[in-house]
Amino acid sequence: MLGFRAPQRLPFIAATAVLAAVASIAVVGAFFEPFNVTYDHRALIIGGKRRMLISAGVHYPRATPEMWPGIILKCKEGGADVIQTYVFWNGHEPVRGQYYFEGRYDLVKFVELVGSSGLYFHLRIGPYACAEWNFGGFPAWLRDIQGIEFRTNNGPFKVEMQRFVSKIVEMMKEEMLFSWQGGPIILLQIENEYGNIEGSYGEGGKEYVKWAAEMALSLGAGVPWVMCRQTDAPETVIDTCNGFYCDAFKPNAYKKPKIWTEDWNGWYASWGGRLPHRPVEDNAFAVARFFQRGGSYNNYYMFFGGTNFDRTAGGPFQITSYDYDAPIDEYGLLSEPKWGHLKDLHAAIKLCEPALAHVYSNVPVKMNERLPKNLNFCSAFLANIDEHKSVAVKFFGKDYTLPPWSVIVLPDCKNLAFNTAQVGSQISIKTSSPLLSCYSNTTAPGNLLLAAKDFSVSSTWMAFSEPIGIWNSNSFTTQQILEHLNVTKDASDYLWYITRINVSGEDITYWKEKDSHPALTIHNIRDVARIFLNGQLIGGTYGNWVKLEQTLQLVQGSNELALLSEAIGLKNYGAFIEKDGAGFRGPIKLTGFKDGEIDLSSFPWTYQVGLKGEFVKIFAPEETGKVDWTILQPDKMKTPFTWYKTYFDIPEEKVTIALDLGSMGKGQAWVNGHGLGRYWSLVAPKYGCPVTCNYRGAYNENKCLTNCGKPTQTLYHIPREWLQASSNLLVIFEETGGDPLQIKLKKHATVTICSQVSETHYPPLSSWHNPERFTGNISFDKSQPEMHLHCDDGYAISSITFASFGTPHGSCQYFSKGKCHAQNSSFVISEACLGRNSCYITVSIKTFSPDPCRGIVKTGNKERYFMVHNMMAAYLRFYLFYRTVAYFVLFFFYIFYY
Repeated sequence: MLGFRAPQRLPFIAATAVLAAVASIAVVGAFFEPFNVTYDHRALIIGGKRRMLISAGVHYPRATPEMWPGIILKCKEGGADVIQTYVFWNGHEPVRGQYYFEGRYDLVKFVELVGSSGLYFHLRIGPYACAEWNFGGFPAWLRDIQGIEFRTNNGPFKVEMQRFVSKIVEMMKEEMLFSWQGGPIILLQIENEYGNIEGSYGEGGKEYVKWAAEMALSLGAGVPWVMCRQTDAPETVIDTCNGFYCDAFKPNAYKKPKIWTEDWNGWYASWGGRLPHRPVEDNAFAVARFFQRGGSYNNYYMFFGGTNFDRTAGGPFQITSYDYDAPIDEYGLLSEPKWGHLKDLHAAIKLCEPALAHVYSNVPVKMNERLPKNLNFCSAFLANIDEHKSVAVKFFGKDYTLPPWSVIVLPDCKNLAFNTAQVGSQISIKTSSPLLSCYSNTTAPGNLLLAAKDFSVSSTWMAFSEPIGIWNSNSFTTQQILEHLNVTKDASDYLWYITRINVSGEDITYWKEKDSHPALTIHNIRDVARIFLNGQLIGGTYGNWVKLEQTLQLVQGSNELALLSEAIGLKNYGAFIEKDGAGFRGPIKLTGFKDGEIDLSSFPWTYQVGLKGEFVKIFAPEETGKVDWTILQPDKMKTPFTWYKTYFDIPEEKVTIALDLGSMGKGQAWVNGHGLGRYWSLVAPKYGCPVTCNYRGAYNENKCLTNCGKPTQTLYHIPREWLQASSNLLVIFEETGGDPLQIKLKKHATVTICSQVSETHYPPLSSWHNPERFTGNISFDKSQPEMHLHCDDGYAISSITFASFGTPHGSCQYFSKGKCHAQNSSFVISEACLGRNSCYITVSIKTFSPDPCRGIVKTGNKERYFMVHNMMAAYLRFYLFYRTVAYFVLFFFYIFYY
């Protein structure tokens, strides 16, 4: 085993220069020779050639334009042929008829960057997206159109939907972005998972599906359209699969290819919930099975998840991070071993493409037959779908051992190229640690000074108290309870409901005699309600249409009751989402009065939309002076409904930065006017997270949960592009009373890399691309496995803390030497890797000679630590399996010479 650690960061200048070159990609002219896209039952046909396609899901608004080139490059390096995204209607048309295609919503630039990288593009116009995105991507103004009903055979809705879809298609045509124009777009999507809810709309739903398909085709885009999860998709549109597994999926017509539009390689998280994790062994198993059973296009949802900046997170209660346990994390760093293991899988699938892409039929074979010599292309997938037992297989005269829940890939029907259960990619362990000490070069009050040990806040915060209730003349009064979204139009999360309650002396006497207090009851609230009595916060609750009951300490005379309704993301999934709304439903009552119950629903209520600081935009550098800030005093600490601001400098080093808001309660945060998103320190349940996660067996979103007993999210991504060297403005709106003095800026980086590779591991996939392989001059039996290691971009391997070629014990961060150990292990690894951004070591006795223990299978094991940017090392477990009888599946392809 080989292993190492490194408590030191070394900048790698060459890698930094490469990054700069990538960021300056020029986007000019056509990206490809114009080509047509058609399909048959086997595959998409790209320019006349059937292709096995790997697609990476990336949502452009969930990253900054400056991040896009690096993310696209990492997708391509990970084996992607295609980038897939939704189109976000509410981002592009925030006001009816007023379009926005700039900044994070510059869709054309994003498509062009993909094309310039040599990748294809799958544009899912929808325009309903779901995507855990606010209102499923619909603009809030859409629900105000008279007579409208979403996603059914409804005239007003179809007019608006067709107008927007036509806008996007025409824009892509004008920019020459379709394949037949030399652009990267090869697929489009209309609607999204409509089959899940179609039954709710009866005949109207069926008619709507037909109309949507016909409308899409009438636009003349010139590339195929898909409908995902739509078993009744018309003959002219490809129906596709979404899910954790799609190997058993069959399109609704023979001539359609088998496409997996959403391979859920992770899952989203909600406030107060645990964090889902999908083991890469299972994800690789699912993908290999999909291609094994006739699949031709697989898209990872998500390959890069990103961040729900501003108020874009969906509802109810979607968190700000959309990391999604993706191969590329929300900061743009590789997540290993997921990225690396899937990269190897993609390379193995590509080796099989000549056989997979041909029209084939399953041909029964005997396991112990020799491989026929007259095969032109032959590729085999052997699968063991038993969750517990391994199986020994003799196939064409060769022996193979299949671990439980695994698929092995034989690109030439003889030699093993990939095993889904045998992870040979490096393990990345990331942490968020305090930034290096530095000091503000400005002296204005409110500057964020840096403590000696970490990047923490001194007492230089300034504060502004948000007015409770009415703060603007645009408030209005009516004698009824209005629905939240009808009033706010989603211009703000917040809506004030204010009324007055007159209390007589008789009521006061009655309560004293009864030793009781009156109570407020709201029968249904969504998502958060806060109760203020005479200017003081006295209670509240949160939930998805839950009941609220609150005791009131009323005084004689007039009492001001202010209710604050807060929307935490508009509903993004399900039927009739336009009718869901937010705020309060049902009667609002007072109980416990001498004369009985009082129904407040018909009282005069004054409505105020939003917060003063929000609408004045005091979070923007040019607007922050519009209110009277005061230096934060100790006695004003932890007060609810307070705005805080400070300034901070950042180190010159190009690290990825996170804002640690673990000391705060609930609110929103901005840096230099950019919305980082909502924050909320709700804690996940203490139970439900297994100590170890067994990847074997069918995965679901409640399996392999992590983060029990901790806040769902405490770290919030600050894109480096939003920062300047000094005087960065940080503004926080805190609702419940957090401690801003404990807020910290942290670097998010790979700090530990580990690797574990056995002598019996299969050779690197790169060895298959040697032309001599086809002449028989290269024997795979003599090829040696390799351990490949790499740092984050811009950094080098700085030190090695553990290395052992032999029989070491333990796992990443807990390795120890076994009885067999090559004494020169550390020296060999140091010579190969120290000071380099990446390296590889052949795992063989020859590399670590002399043999420390003859006749024993050795494993290479390594471990490293880094303080800032790092590399992680590959790990692979070698399984010893008995020759037991287990259920397995054999599937292979071959083409005879004619």
